[in-house]
Amino acid sequence: MRTSFASGCYSVRMDKLIKSPVKTAFPPIIDRQCKILLLGTMPGDRSLSLQQYYGHAGNHFWKLIYALFELPVDPDYEARKRFLLSHGIALWDVLESCTCEGSLDSNIKNEVVNDFPAFYKQYPSITEVFFDSRRAEQFYLRYIKKSEAKNYHLLPSPSRANAARTFEQKLEQWKQLLAYVKL
Repeated sequence: MRTSFASGCYSVRMDKLIKSPVKTAFPPIIDRQCKILLLGTMPGDRSLSLQQYYGHAGNHFWKLIYALFELPVDPDYEARKRFLLSHGIALWDVLESCTCEGSLDSNIKNEVVNDFPAFYKQYPSITEVFFDSRRAEQFYLRYIKKSEAKNYHLLPSPSRANAARTFEQKLEQWKQLLAYVKL
């Protein structure tokens, strides 16, 4: 496995053999005080073009995070990143790269997982791992063995494609994060 989390590389390029966009994830948002790791699958097209996690306006991720603290979403992306860190929450994606037509996780192929053993070694304070979709959890478990030193949780997807739950229903389940955050 390659260690990619410090590379800072993120892009979309065309793979000539596969003829699908090859997407490369962002580096993690993390510091040494983080105890919680929130894991998505791979940034969507809009997020990649904006160079922001959960950049699509229709995604509820940031709205859910701020609603946990009963606050309005800060419009400034850098402030949102600081907000996560101030509460001990790290953010990353399970996949380092993949091919994918569009932004749906169901279209992901040729996935390469991030180097979690090296990541956890560098950030031993991470004890709680939250998957923000079943697909993120599935990719993780396909390639990474669960650690007994960590607790794993599944949250409903913040994506607007997850129309089976209302925002309020998603928020109720996301409230389990509050047991672990720095207040």
